[in-house]
Amino acid sequence: MPEPAGKNVLIGVTGGIAAYKVAELARMLVRGGVNVKVIMTSAGQQFVTPLTFRTITGNPVATSMWSDPASPLPHISLSEEADLILVAPATANVIAKYAKGVADDLLSTTLLAARGTVIIAPAMNTRMYLHPSTQENIAALRKRGVVIVEPGEGELACGDEGIGRMAEPSEVMEVLECELRRTSDLADKRLVITAGATREHLDPVRFISNPSTGRMGFAIAERASRRGAVVVLVCGPNSLACPAGVKLVQVVSAAEMKQAVIDNLPGADALVMAAAVADFRPAARMPKKIKKRDGIPEIMLEPTEDIINVAKKTKSKCLVVGFAAETDNVVENARKKLTEKGMGLVVANRVGEPDSGFGTDTNMAAVISPGDEKVELAMVSKSELAELLLDRIAEML
Repeated sequence: MPEPAGKNVLIGVTGGIAAYKVAELARMLVRGGVNVKVIMTSAGQQFVTPLTFRTITGNPVATSMWSDPASPLPHISLSEEADLILVAPATANVIAKYAKGVADDLLSTTLLAARGTVIIAPAMNTRMYLHPSTQENIAALRKRGVVIVEPGEGELACGDEGIGRMAEPSEVMEVLECELRRTSDLADKRLVITAGATREHLDPVRFISNPSTGRMGFAIAERASRRGAVVVLVCGPNSLACPAGVKLVQVVSAAEMKQAVIDNLPGADALVMAAAVADFRPAARMPKKIKKRDGIPEIMLEPTEDIINVAKKTKSKCLVVGFAAETDNVVENARKKLTEKGMGLVVANRVGEPDSGFGTDTNMAAVISPGDEKVELAMVSKSELAELLLDRIAEML
């Protein structure tokens, strides 16, 4: 996998005693060949001086929106050049601002402009860390794909004992190295990803569909793009914003999705079928609205074409990844689908339960390949599941 050397890391240093640990972390990154730039909040400068980080990194330290006349939009330029942004120590205040979208200084504004991965390393008193507001804010950021480096337990600066110590530089460094490798492990790979539900119309105003929102497919597309892949996202009707850098192809029916996949498959390295495609459609679509006064209509259904089977009949040699949305015997049914369709990977996904499946932020799921023997479902956010799936895809490609 690509090495971190040559990457660009932006570190946001906020007002906590653990700021001294970040100086050592910056030194470790520089020694590893990483280009490091630092933003310091006014509170952060009370613990470590900007000169310390300038000396370690060899780069000027940004302290305000107005500190560099040569860069009138530092929050944009700094966020665009960074492969990864780390906030350490991350105080309860900056976590709250980031979670709520507040942008009142250079760091918080840069975080809102960030396109790449953001990592935060919380550091605060135990009571502050365990406060429901802080926990809710951290949970909200995690759902958005922010990587959290959990704090440790021990003696705190105030003399208390408990959780809230910022993770040690070596622990943060392990996470940084892993995420930096992810920033380009799919470089030059081409992925076709499907998302959302299809609609099979009975008449101009009614259709057969399912509750899929497309969140899973969009999360995979966003993460794949961040990791350097060229992404084509084929999606059914939805209200989600297209991820930056992703080519969006909008469709309605299963037939349209099949054709869009076939059209974009040449040259693809992987096809990820995250869409919930209809298995059946009306055999005939009425040209006008079916009137209630005409009585209950008799609706004949016919099967739609299986997109994976059609894709496998093309000359494409790409890796095929499917999803198995199941209500029972989830792993067993997913394995059966994996074998019958000859796929490289399948995501076993339990649906029909609270917090798992359609329209939720989390999934009870597992990524399965033909050689996997022991498989256990785990509750993860859709962004975390996207990363786990892309890790496997990157390994196989």
